[in-house]
Amino acid sequence: YETVPGLVVTVHSGESKANQYELRGFDVDHGTDFASFVDGMPVNQGTNMHGQGYSDQTFLMPQVVGGLDYTKGPYYAANGDFSAVGSARVHLVDVLPNQISAGAGTLGDDDLFVGGTHIIDDQNRVWAAAEYYHLDGPWDPPSNYNRENVAARFSHGDGASGFSLTAMYNHSAGRGETDQPLRAIQEGLIGRFGVLDPTDGGRTERYSLSGRYWTSGEHWRFTSDLYAIHSRETLVSNFTHFLDDPVNGDQEQQDETRTVLGGDAALTLNFDIGHIDTDTVFGVQERNDSVDVDRRHTLRAQTLNYCMVEGAFPPGIVPPPPPPDAPASDNATAVPAVGGACNADRVRLNDLALYVVNTTRWTSWLRTVVGLREEDFSASDHSLTTGARSSGSQTLLQPKGSLVIGPWFQTEVYLSTGRGFHSDDVRGVFGTVPIEGIPVLAGKTPLLAPTTGEEVGLRTNIIPKLSVQVAVFQEDFSSELRFDEDHGQDQATAPSRRQGVEVSAEYRPFPWIEFNTDLAFARARYTASPAQLANFGLAGPFITEAPTFIGSFGVLVDDLGPWYGALQWRALGSYPISDGEQFPRDRGYSEVNLDVGYKVSPRLKVDLSVYNLFNTGANAATFFYRSRLPGEPSAGVTGIQVHPLEPISARLAISASF
Repeated sequence: YETVPGLVVTVHSGESKANQYELRGFDVDHGTDFASFVDGMPVNQGTNMHGQGYSDQTFLMPQVVGGLDYTKGPYYAANGDFSAVGSARVHLVDVLPNQISAGAGTLGDDDLFVGGTHIIDDQNRVWAAAEYYHLDGPWDPPSNYNRENVAARFSHGDGASGFSLTAMYNHSAGRGETDQPLRAIQEGLIGRFGVLDPTDGGRTERYSLSGRYWTSGEHWRFTSDLYAIHSRETLVSNFTHFLDDPVNGDQEQQDETRTVLGGDAALTLNFDIGHIDTDTVFGVQERNDSVDVDRRHTLRAQTLNYCMVEGAFPPGIVPPPPPPDAPASDNATAVPAVGGACNADRVRLNDLALYVVNTTRWTSWLRTVVGLREEDFSASDHSLTTGARSSGSQTLLQPKGSLVIGPWFQTEVYLSTGRGFHSDDVRGVFGTVPIEGIPVLAGKTPLLAPTTGEEVGLRTNIIPKLSVQVAVFQEDFSSELRFDEDHGQDQATAPSRRQGVEVSAEYRPFPWIEFNTDLAFARARYTASPAQLANFGLAGPFITEAPTFIGSFGVLVDDLGPWYGALQWRALGSYPISDGEQFPRDRGYSEVNLDVGYKVSPRLKVDLSVYNLFNTGANAATFFYRSRLPGEPSAGVTGIQVHPLEPISARLAISASF
């Protein structure tokens, strides 16, 4: 996904959890506002066990990827939930070259891939692929992360008409490395790559079956997708250690079982009216999620019979008596677990959308893109621990438009505006799990939180062999999503604004070499008044984890005889780590990665990759919150929590085609 200009993908809790995404001054965490699709299947998960919009890509094998389309901003009518900042649509290959590859690295990372295509005839083909991956990493104890992927695809037809069927399977498991208190490292309790609770970890399993059909005529084209996805996920994490439970610790287990059924269809009509060329797309999208999600209090990944509830109980509500073996705490109240769970919910989500997009080329130098999307989102929630039931729905009209002027002198200018949204965790919307919502004083959590964006940009190739893109953007969110470290979950918070400038350039002086750069400078602030911010528990307007700068510079070399390779520098600028406050801040990081390849023969190649070439000792992610180590005051210590950037490492891979 880092082929998307300006997108930084990092890890803040190890391979057992979805990646963290940074784009345009947004920390979109595990995918809150960056929508991902694989061959028409949505990846983001609403009302997820761990984070709203959770986007786990571990089921995707790079070798079967045929291409990627991306967008930035809420200007595209075909994109809905979680796409307000950006989106990426991965397309799988129809023909997979017969190949086998194996790799091994200095961090205990080993993998094996095999795949290929059987051509039945000129209209029918089938490919299959399998992958095994193991990683220990620099961690103490080792991650012992293992992943298995299998995929197969049958396709029929050609570019004008045809269909395909694709099946995918994924399984992974390993230890987890959540952020650790910096003071624990400084005091020598753990090493820089150590963890306080080695029983943290995660497991995933995913099955999917998807189909695509397309056909076309002289002035029209029809495409459609259908998919069925079933997944199971478990995360075991200990963020605050002994803050709430001074005896057994604060480890919690989050579980989810999800079935997603859905599809989409789009009809494109092309017309010429005199010298005016116009295309119109009519589309419909439907997605239905059935989710069982729970959270449990655990000790060494074993469920305890009680839960620790933070904060005061509402007036008139007396907490049930705790089990005899439950501890007393100054920061939380022990209550009995219900069926082993602290909270458990059966959630149903349905997202139906209609959209239309018209692109008209009025002259050779003027075109417009006008879109309209209507969202009809409904949800229900049954709490299995309290018995509460709630349901609701919301519609949202989203106009979008762009004006493009040019090209003149191989340069064009565009203006875009549009409305988008992200959905909120329905447990917070309905109040079945209050921590998933915003404080009561701030009002009700919306089911759909709208965002609006404006952008002006320039694209030019006026200088030979140089392509430059510049964009100035602003985006306003009616409700930001903030991570609640006490419960490992996102919650809705105050409205916000991002303003920034993004520059991308590619220069190819010779056919065998390319220089490229992507730079984004952003200013992120909450826009509520001081009194409103106080209702959200915020002392100021600064947005935690929002980077001021994201940048990269790369050199690509190919077709230089048998040699090829790349050198890339990427950087993440400083960002505040205490929500609402400018300080403390993390300085961010920069790292250099190197790839060198050699084609031994037309069928055999060798690749060497070196990551973090200069062994930068920065943090991949930094947070600021209260936790407690043994022997510390019962109220805990508010301090810096870090997940270190992995040290210098190397990896050798050999690939053969047959």
